[in-house]
Amino acid sequence: MPNRVDRRDFLPTASWQNLRLRAELLGKVRVFFQTRGFLEVETPLLSAETVVDRHLDPFEISVFKTDMKSGGDQKMWLQTSPEFAMKRLMAAGGEAIYQVTRAFRKEELGSLHNPEFTMVEWYRRDDSMIDGMRLLSDLCEALLHLGPADSVTYRSAFEQFAGVDPHTASLDELAKVACARDLAVPESLDRQDRDAWLDFLLVFLVEPNLGNSSPVILHDFPASQAALAAIREGDPPLAERFELYVRGIELANGFHELADPEVLRERNRANNAARVADGKPSLPEESRLLTAMEHGLPDCTGVALGFDRVVMLAAGAKTLAEVMAFPFDRA
Repeated sequence: MPNRVDRRDFLPTASWQNLRLRAELLGKVRVFFQTRGFLEVETPLLSAETVVDRHLDPFEISVFKTDMKSGGDQKMWLQTSPEFAMKRLMAAGGEAIYQVTRAFRKEELGSLHNPEFTMVEWYRRDDSMIDGMRLLSDLCEALLHLGPADSVTYRSAFEQFAGVDPHTASLDELAKVACARDLAVPESLDRQDRDAWLDFLLVFLVEPNLGNSSPVILHDFPASQAALAAIREGDPPLAERFELYVRGIELANGFHELADPEVLRERNRANNAARVADGKPSLPEESRLLTAMEHGLPDCTGVALGFDRVVMLAAGAKTLAEVMAFPFDRA
């Protein structure tokens, strides 16, 4: 007897109660930024450029070229975030801008991940990292009503929950922490990659303890994990990067933004080399963002917030599917 089609497969996975909550929170996001003088903007989802990151994999799309002499199809990418385009707007005179958009990340699927998701991203000129952290805390309080966020350095969080200084510990010391805590280290983890060890310990020992009594903003990451953040010189130098956690779940990632185009070029080259070593395709290193940075990216701080996770926490849900109308398996 042939398999019968599930007649309920057309239904949303979220309840109407959660969809109404989602709409209410989306309205609060817009009120929050509008009352603070931010301009809502829209930028392309499909672009010839994309963030060059070792761990973020964009969906590649072939777009037919109308000029046949140029040959074949043009590669474009669905954006992992609107970061490049929004920074171009900042370089073109933007003061304070925000966006509610869809973002796409390949091979991210689970209770806290969906390949297509909703992101809220914003930038404000002349904001320091501390200013950006304060604004993020205010938004979190406006949406989740859990009180102001505590700020905790990356170093102090590791010392408290992993018993090790992440900036000075050797590879052997990091491995011994994993062994002492009986963590199952995956075969895929590169034992000679210091940041891989730090990410592993962060996920299993540190993150579950963040934001359980009140929201926590983790900041001052190792310089090697700067991504597109500026680096503050010191001993050791630190990335001006920060992340918001509530009940052990990462909700947002923010940077006091890198403004030097040559440093970004160096990071793009290094990230592509790491991608190739991981068996991944390289991504375009040159971009209009680099041209914009050469023109002059103003001093600013930017943050990307995972809106679906915010709704999930507000609803008391356990999975993103409970607050998304049609997640990946019903798209």
